[in-house]
Formats: sequence, structure tokens, C-alpha cells
Amino acid sequence: MATTRINLALQGGGAHGAFAWGVIERLLQEKTVEIAGISGTSAGAVNGAALAAGLACGPGRIGRDAALENLDYVWSQIGQVSDNRVARWMDGLFPIPRAMQRLSEIISPMAWLEGFTRVFSPYDCGPFYSNPLDAILRAMPHPELGRGTGPKLFVSATNVRTGRIRVFGGEEVTVEAILASACLPTLFQAVEIDDPMTGRRESYWDGGFSGNPALFPLFSPELPRDIVIVTINPMLRDNVPQSPVEIQDRINEISFNASLLRELRAISFVKRLDDEGRLTGRPMKNVLVHMVMDDFMMTSLSAKTKVIPKPGMLDDLREAGRGAAERFMEYHAANLGQRDSVNLPALFA
Repeated sequence: MATTRINLALQGGGAHGAFAWGVIERLLQEKTVEIAGISGTSAGAVNGAALAAGLACGPGRIGRDAALENLDYVWSQIGQVSDNRVARWMDGLFPIPRAMQRLSEIISPMAWLEGFTRVFSPYDCGPFYSNPLDAILRAMPHPELGRGTGPKLFVSATNVRTGRIRVFGGEEVTVEAILASACLPTLFQAVEIDDPMTGRRESYWDGGFSGNPALFPLFSPELPRDIVIVTINPMLRDNVPQSPVEIQDRINEISFNASLLRELRAISFVKRLDDEGRLTGRPMKNVLVHMVMDDFMMTSLSAKTKVIPKPGMLDDLREAGRGAAERFMEYHAANLGQRDSVNLPALFA
């Protein structure tokens, strides 16, 4: 049976990225599907790095098993921030008295965290600062990044000075680049990386502010036309938010979907030009767009659980991701390489 090559675009959204973990697991079961390119942001960058490093270990089952091992390890470690263990994770970020740690176990952890980050900065930690994701990424069973083998990997971060997106690719994809892509500025110090284009050492924040995820790196001629976008920020919410928490959650979702919608609108415009026969002789790639999502699942969650997941939530998201990928393969696998499975004009109607 012929192999279908696809690209994955993995959205960021903190702990909700466990949904993409399940999606990837299901796709790796498809022996006729080859992942040629990956673009990820924040949690999507973490998933993409674990996937790409694993697949670089070898062809076929060797690479797929290594990728699954990486993903299992990363998310088992991220799961340590849930339940009453949140105090231990917070202690890694902000060393605080034991009495405050115990208080955080009694009251709402998220309410305490929100208030804490409004008063204190990650720069207040001085020499005690650490980013727990750093150790997790470096301890992956198969940590090799930027090998040049396996799928092409791109991760996006936001330049703090300019506000512009920077896409890291190839050998630029290091642990530092992943940390930059997942750097929530209220929790983590900006990640500094040398930029050969500016000749400066630039500071970076979470890539979700500027590209969530960036699709344009996947337009490269050597990559396949199909882009499978795994979304974890719901596009639609029927009810108008009214409470302060609901309002803030929806602002978060709209902000983190804005860059993706801009790129999808541009793709829709290119498709219209192609339908009208106006792309002849122009170096524009008419990509095929697909989405794996579960807005019902995501609208049942809030922005709070992106930072501190509820007990059992990561496993629930993983299973939801597997289910969404199963439905995608059942109803849309035949579209791969042939046509879009997303009606872009209807999306912007």
C-alpha cells in the first residue's frame, strides 16, 4: 500500500497539549502515514520535539516506538504538577516558605498562583531560579534533536524585543529553542538565544503570542501538501462569558487562535486565486488543510487547567486525542493527498 506523507501543525496550550499526545499516538499506528514535517508551538513544540527526536532513531517501528517512549516520558513528568504535588513544582520555580507550600495545597492552587504571579516575577528568584521543563527535555529517553534525519521540525517563539515570531528549524532546534517556545512570561524567565540575523542575543517568550502554530514553514517545496492541524484552543463557544474567569479564558483562547486564523485566511485566499487560474507561473503552494479537534472536550475545560491540570485530566485528554484522530482517519483519510477536509470559506463566512 502506498505511503501518504503529511505535515503536522501542533498548537500550544499548556497541559491541554496532552490531547495532541493522543492524536500522535493514533497517527503513529498508521503504517501508511509518514510524518514529513512538524511545526509546533509551546506544548506543540514539546510534543513535536519528542516526536521528531524519536522518529530520527530509525525507520519504521524503531522510530515510532522511540517517539512513543519520548512522549510517554515527557507527559508522565508534566503530570507531576497535578494534584497536591503542585507545591513541589512551584518550589522549583519560586523557593517559598513551607507554610506557604502547605497553604497552596489547602486553597485553590490556581487562584493562589494567579495572585502570586501578579505580585512576584520569575526574576525575583535570583540564583534559585530553574525551569522544570529543562530537565524533562534533557532526560527524554531519545533526546537527540536537529540530527538531520527524521521529519523536519520547526518550533516558534516570540522575540520579546520586537514582538515578532522567530521560527527555529534544523540544527537551531535545541532544548533552549523548545524552552523559548514554551516560555510563559509570568512563570518563566525569558530564554536568551543568539540570533545570527540580528547579531544579537535575543530574549524569547511563548510562541503562542505570534504563531500558534506557524504554518508557513510547512509550505516548503520538499514537504507534502497536506497539513494536519491539531488544535487545542476551541474556535467556537456558543455562550457569552459573563464571570471574570470565563471572560479571561475566552480572551486567552481568542488571542492564541488569532495567528492561526490569519494564516488560514491567507491560505483560503491563495486557494481562491488557484480556482480562478491566477497562480500560473507563481511560486505559491496550494496546500491541503485538515484539522483534528475536539471542541466539545476543550470547551469543558478552562485556562486554569492549562497550567495546573486536574488529577486524571492528562489521561482524559490523551484518550480524547486518540478518539479524535480515530474519527479523522475514519472520515478523512481518503482526503489526504487529494483535497482539503476543512471548508475554509465556511470557516470565515
